[in-house]
Amino acid sequence: MRAVDARGLLLRNVCVAAALMGTITLSMSALATEVKVTLSGDQEAPPVATAASGSGELVFGTDKSVAGTIATKGLSATAVRIEESSPGKRGVVVVSLVKGRDERWVVPARTKLTDAQEASLLAGDLYVNVQTDAHKNGEIRGRVIPSASTSLASGETTR
Repeated sequence: MRAVDARGLLLRNVCVAAALMGTITLSMSALATEVKVTLSGDQEAPPVATAASGSGELVFGTDKSVAGTIATKGLSATAVRIEESSPGKRGVVVVSLVKGRDERWVVPARTKLTDAQEASLLAGDLYVNVQTDAHKNGEIRGRVIPSASTSLASGETTR
């Protein structure tokens, strides 16, 4: 369930059922920003011709915490990571997700961004990258773009 305030911010209890060996529940007490991510080969650097795809939701808390899941389809992922770079360039790993069930990958509990990584998020310079044996640098990728100009520290959103 979600409770949304007038500014479009979320107060959310993220429940990831059956991830890994049981149920993981992550509670975020502060207002947070939810970001939907869509992954495809044409977003890779350089672009990859593939029928594979992915999607998911990431939740960024005002305390710089990160939670969420990414689901992949049509590939066998060897790694799923949140990486930092401007569009069209390869980047550095920020967070390595953990394999769950049914091609779902989960952000590890208690993951937090640094101040510099938060700045990259707000600038649109974070993305999710999915690597495979055939494409070790990434087969599908999706930018992590908050839907509005958001300051995670203050919890304020402007449109």
